Amino acid sequence: MSDAIKVPGFNSSDVIANLQTSFAQLPEAEKKEKIKKTNGIFELQITNTKKETATWTIDLKNSGTVYKGNAKPKADVTLILSDATFVDLASGKLNGQRAYMAGQLKTKGNLMLATKLDGVLAAQKAKL
Repeated sequence: MSDAIKVPGFNSSDVIANLQTSFAQLPEAEKKEKIKKTNGIFELQITNTKKETATWTIDLKNSGTVYKGNAKPKADVTLILSDATFVDLASGKLNGQRAYMAGQLKTKGNLMLATKLDGVLAAQKAKL
């Protein structure tokens, strides 16, 4: 299942595949709690060093899933960042607020929801 989500040339692919696997293994009650707590759809537009862009979606509003491609329905927040920045965010080396203030992370949509991504990534990192 996670191989279909990977995109060659993106280090983020492994992180996102792990996130997808982790969400898939959550007990239903825990998944519902995470959806209730986050209540948002994140679209990640990640650009690698070759200036190629890949898009993934984290749906924590309806289904509690992670998939490759644009958000369906429309994302509540779109995050635009580099591959390296996403990997640093996911590993905890970089704080989302710092990345935003430094111009490493751009958003479209609900900026306050974007602040919840740090928590989503941290919670999944702890489980892996």
